[in-house]
Amino acid sequence: MNTTASSSGPLAGTRFHRNSAGVLCCEGRPLTEIAQAFGTPCYVYSERTLLQAYQQFAAAAAEKNALICYALKANSNLALIALLAAQGAGFDIVSVGELQRVLAAGGQPDRIVFSGVGKADSEIAAAIAANIKCINIESEAELHRVAEVAAGLKRVAPISMRVNPDIDAKTHPYISTGLKENKFGIPMDQAEAVYRQAKAMPSVLIAGIDCHIGSQITSLSPFLQAVDRVLALADRLAATGIEIQHLDLGGGLGICYDDETPPTPAALLSAVFDRLQQWQQTRRSPRPEILFEFGRAIVGNAGVLLTRVDLLKPGPHKNFAIIDAAMNDLMRPALYEAWHAVVAVTPSGVPEATWDLVGPVCESGDWMARDRRLALSAGDLLAVLSAGAYGMSMSSNYNSRPRAAEVLIDAQGQAHLIRRREEFADLIAAESIPDYLRK
Repeated sequence: MNTTASSSGPLAGTRFHRNSAGVLCCEGRPLTEIAQAFGTPCYVYSERTLLQAYQQFAAAAAEKNALICYALKANSNLALIALLAAQGAGFDIVSVGELQRVLAAGGQPDRIVFSGVGKADSEIAAAIAANIKCINIESEAELHRVAEVAAGLKRVAPISMRVNPDIDAKTHPYISTGLKENKFGIPMDQAEAVYRQAKAMPSVLIAGIDCHIGSQITSLSPFLQAVDRVLALADRLAATGIEIQHLDLGGGLGICYDDETPPTPAALLSAVFDRLQQWQQTRRSPRPEILFEFGRAIVGNAGVLLTRVDLLKPGPHKNFAIIDAAMNDLMRPALYEAWHAVVAVTPSGVPEATWDLVGPVCESGDWMARDRRLALSAGDLLAVLSAGAYGMSMSSNYNSRPRAAEVLIDAQGQAHLIRRREEFADLIAAESIPDYLRK
């Protein structure tokens, strides 16, 4: 089958392409067939696009003492975790549920780091019991909590301090994590004191320094500023007798949603390793292991959301296309005013017009795209691009809407249902009506 791939934009470098008839496909499989077989809305993921994105990071870290962790919060489907676990990926988790998902999918506990500002005692205990690689401490209070839980288990918990370097990553304020006004991490000027406390605690073992400054970062400068501040802290700690085994430099590399040009994985890691090499030349201690935590950059452009035009509502001020996907299926536009490219799956013979694509949820904020030039008819199938990250993982049952199906397309073009569409029974499975209300 003849295919054409986009040379730029969110489809560039992916396995999504148009065939000779102009139909959008994944690995040669027309997405019309996926919609017919599994319905809409439906998330569709390309196995090879996901693995190629991960392998770019792995190749850039080859022959380095480094571990590429996948940030599960981007997309936590078991099948995708299993694909990455088979490649030897590590995992960055933020809840005990994500820990259980990694273990259920075959991930190795000693390749898991646990982030997040509000870990419960039970979550900490589960992480220690599972022998994970490291717990990232986000506050002085959390250090004491982890130490107490570990002592109660008669264990020693490996820890890193997540430091807040007060760096503006020039990203959306909701996904900025490295400024002093953000809730994440320990302020840099307090970090040494917290490390000294940890050194005196017999139930924790200082393993590293952790830093993550945000998401959808599209330039090198913020990353390198963060690296410099982490390395300066490592030097100050070494002067007090605290040697670091690893440096967790976080993730946050952006993807192309529209016309962004973020650094490639190779460019980013090369710049980071060059900076680390310069630093290491001034030290006599062993080279620490380097950890990274990438999510969006691995899975973001590996997925699309298929949705169908339900009806058209043209008007004197706005033309609305009501689609069957809604803010409960893909929250990013409503939450962040995020841009996702939207394309027709099949060519249309009708004239283009300017449309707002909106969902059926009873909220004015329920929109997928605004002011888009599209040739639309009722019943048309659309693909919302770059939907692999923070799509399904942020979805909900708002308005009692069942969550979408998820489908994985393998390298041979075979479609695998990796999450069935929810039914009404799933929505009420955890609910009950007390007997007194049944009388």
